[in-house]
Amino acid sequence: MAHQEKATSGVEWRITLGDGSSKSLVPEAGFVSRIWMGLKGLLAGLVLKVSKFLKKAWDLGVDDPRKVIHCLKVGTALAVVSLFYFMRPLYEGVGGNAMWAIMTVVVVFENTVGATISKSLNRVFGTTLAGFLAFGVHWVASQSGQEFEPLIIGAAVFLLASAATFSRFIPSVKARFDYGALIFILTFSLVTVSGYRVDKLFNMAHQRMSTIIIGTSLCILVTMLICPIWAGQELHNLISRNMDKLANALDGCVEEYFDHNGELKDSNKQPDKKLLGYKCVLSSKSTEESLINFARWEPAHGRFNFKHPWQQYLKVGASMRSCAYCIEALNSCIVSENQAPELIKKHLSNICLKVSSNSSSVVKEVAKTIKTMKKSSSIDFLVEEMSNTVQDLQNELKSLSNVLSPPEVLLAESKETKETTSTIHLLEVIPAVTLASLLIEISSRIQAIVETVEELANLAEFKAEVHDKAKQDQPNITRIAPCQLNDDQTLRPALERV
Repeated sequence: MAHQEKATSGVEWRITLGDGSSKSLVPEAGFVSRIWMGLKGLLAGLVLKVSKFLKKAWDLGVDDPRKVIHCLKVGTALAVVSLFYFMRPLYEGVGGNAMWAIMTVVVVFENTVGATISKSLNRVFGTTLAGFLAFGVHWVASQSGQEFEPLIIGAAVFLLASAATFSRFIPSVKARFDYGALIFILTFSLVTVSGYRVDKLFNMAHQRMSTIIIGTSLCILVTMLICPIWAGQELHNLISRNMDKLANALDGCVEEYFDHNGELKDSNKQPDKKLLGYKCVLSSKSTEESLINFARWEPAHGRFNFKHPWQQYLKVGASMRSCAYCIEALNSCIVSENQAPELIKKHLSNICLKVSSNSSSVVKEVAKTIKTMKKSSSIDFLVEEMSNTVQDLQNELKSLSNVLSPPEVLLAESKETKETTSTIHLLEVIPAVTLASLLIEISSRIQAIVETVEELANLAEFKAEVHDKAKQDQPNITRIAPCQLNDDQTLRPALERV
């Protein structure tokens, strides 16, 4: 009886061994504890991921506090516009369409003043134009009788919606009025179609238009009065920062080429961020274009007057990207497996470093001109000095053949041997000549940057740079010690420093 109760109390699993005997499989102890440890590990992993996310969010807010301020501004605007829903007099004044004001704040509030104004005005103009056209179509359709009314409304929706959609493909319209065209299509379709069933169409449209104007006005006021972020200022700072990165990348690439000492062969070596600064210039075209479009909507603010030549910044950015492409090619010379011999590098290192230093000085001075919005008084001198060093580099390239031809080649008796040796030296010099040619091309493109910035300075009426009068009157003379006057060899370096 006991054996039968044991057999029926549960299912027993047995396994047959190799010798013919069987063994009962008993669940191992601690099964519940393993499940608990697994849940604890899962919970710990979830907490770790949440903590990492919060840390990234905290770092993002610390790096740019304006993003946190923007979030607070959006919350403030929504809290204020919600009063139209909470307060009975305001709610009755807009006829229960206060939700449209809340929706307007959500969709038009952007990070910069120009973007907010652009979307607000696009929404107002698109809604207004669509409303008037919808009323006209509704009146014509209602006068045509019940049989033709739906046909006229459908045809109007088809034609105007198709035309408005096609206008969004036009570059000038897409750049500034794309959102307005979208709102026009939405509003015209809603008002025209709903007017077929709604009797008091004018009252409904008037209330919704009022709430949209309330929402857009509130967004514009909040974004302009509370810690405003101007798109024009952001564009201005972006151009000056990219110029500094361009200059640092140029200096870094040339120094790395002549001073790496074989370290680039190490695959674990990470490239310096300054060397890759040109990539920021290459990838900033879309950002520049969007900021320029938003800056056009902004009123005069700070140092930016009405009708500031924002379009000229596109030319400056294009000239910077043209120079950045050459620096990218220059950077490829560093990682190339085909390197010039150390003799050739040593021969060209001083003049190449001088060309890059003078070229980067010109770019930094131009960046200073944009940052301070003052015309530089030393830019002409720096450009001339850059041109002189480029001419010296060209002379060094012309005289490079004398350095590369060893005496044993000149004394070779066999013409065939001489031609073979000269070919080998030509292949060796190609990498160094390529880098020098890129430096010459970069200097010419830097001159194009200077010209576009000078044109911007003239159009925007930058003020002339004012120097300290005492510094202008102070002569640049190096005092020579009396002992130097007795030795001509010692005097010459002193005079060169003067």
